[in-house]
Amino acid sequence: MAGPEVVRLYCGDVMHRRDSPAVHAFRYGVFFVRWRIDGGPQSWPSWVAHNRRAMLSLFDADYGPRDGSPLLPWIRTLLSRHGLAAADGAIWLQTFPRLFGYVFNPVSFWLCHDRGGALRAVLAEVNNTFGEHHNYLLAHEDVCPILPGDRLTARKVFHVSPFFPVAGEYRFRFCDDGDACRFHIDYDDSKGHRLATRLAGSRVSATRASRVKLLLRFPLMTFTVMARIHWHALRLWRKRVPFFSKPAPPVEETTR
Repeated sequence: MAGPEVVRLYCGDVMHRRDSPAVHAFRYGVFFVRWRIDGGPQSWPSWVAHNRRAMLSLFDADYGPRDGSPLLPWIRTLLSRHGLAAADGAIWLQTFPRLFGYVFNPVSFWLCHDRGGALRAVLAEVNNTFGEHHNYLLAHEDVCPILPGDRLTARKVFHVSPFFPVAGEYRFRFCDDGDACRFHIDYDDSKGHRLATRLAGSRVSATRASRVKLLLRFPLMTFTVMARIHWHALRLWRKRVPFFSKPAPPVEETTR
């Protein structure tokens, strides 16, 4: 008998819009995957490799403790330590895969469900271009299910863009039915609304034809993620947006 489905393929886009001190916006097409962390290795599809180099691959060492150890014990322990043991069901990691061995993920989302299928917690794993990472653990205070459109907040404690200070608050919204998703992250500080971001996508069948189509459409996607970050940084600098030096990262790797 086949095991549970382990990897799903999605196609969509990412959007950013800065409202102050200068208006700056972009929108790009992307593809991404969802990886069921509590799935079994016997169920891995042939089109994506696990912990080995290939055209498309996923490595344990890119996430969580970053030491290559299995991710399921790590995320279960983290949830339990923060009083979120109710998220004891399926855990899907939404992320960009490595493409030809390379990936940079500005943010990956761990979608943590209970055994009835309700979303109970989301871990937003954020990376910056300085090789640092930080986790924002999001859940309702009473750990009730996270419904489409619910707003979850987190105090900003981690340096991402040099054009924003480490201050203020993120507001997250997750709309997801498994086949389509729309994730919003808004950033506000003492000066008001500063940034709106959105990642949206729809599930596509991972047939050979669809994979070839995606690779032809986005042949160097993971490489262009990093290139576009620096290109837009240059554009913001030319717009004379104030620059903030990078502070030391937070001592704790996870903020709730």
